[in-house]
Amino acid sequence: PVTRAYTTACVLTTAAVQLELITPFQLYFNPELIFRHFQIWRLITNYLFFGPVGFNFLFNMIFLYRYCRMLEEGSFRGRTADFVFMFLFGGLLMTLFGLFVNLVFLGQAFTIMLVYVWSRRNPYVRMNFFGLLVFQAPFLPWVLMGFSLLLGNSIIVDLLGIAVGHIYFFLEDVFPNQPGGGRLLRTPSVLKAIFDTPEDDPNYNPLPEERPGGFAWGEGQRLGG
Repeated sequence: PVTRAYTTACVLTTAAVQLELITPFQLYFNPELIFRHFQIWRLITNYLFFGPVGFNFLFNMIFLYRYCRMLEEGSFRGRTADFVFMFLFGGLLMTLFGLFVNLVFLGQAFTIMLVYVWSRRNPYVRMNFFGLLVFQAPFLPWVLMGFSLLLGNSIIVDLLGIAVGHIYFFLEDVFPNQPGGGRLLRTPSVLKAIFDTPEDDPNYNPLPEERPGGFAWGEGQRLGG
């Protein structure tokens, strides 16, 4: 449901711009307009617009839907509240970083964040990029950054997504399993009350990363190639 809701919002926003119901100038990230003129909606709408309909838009939508869905159905299965909390945490960090970099739309960086988290949680999956490159999943965000560079796009967006994705991955998957470490990210109970429902299948076997002790790094969780 989270994947469908976010993807649908992105498509509807792009359609509204194409139909000239709204303009990108009403959507982009602008700290002065947000904090001095109280145009709070810009905190959300800058994540919903990926540019006019074209190759870049379709490319981003495919990657967004694919990896957001695999995360939601994989390591976040039955934990919708935790998934929503990752959205909020990632969005908050990107917004803070956005105050210091010249980026007006952060949706692409958010997509790279999702790709990064999925790739680190599925380190043994082999990827095939347009039939040209074969590599392990953890290299996928860097391959995408190289592809952006070849297209002449700024890599600041990709680096921001990778940085935020790594911060989340470290705090959620790595630090709790370190000597003296602990869980610093805890999903608020209000989100759990809203989004989480009891598991219907009593025979459901949780994925390795959902078991006590964190992700079983010795097991390859293959969710697609």
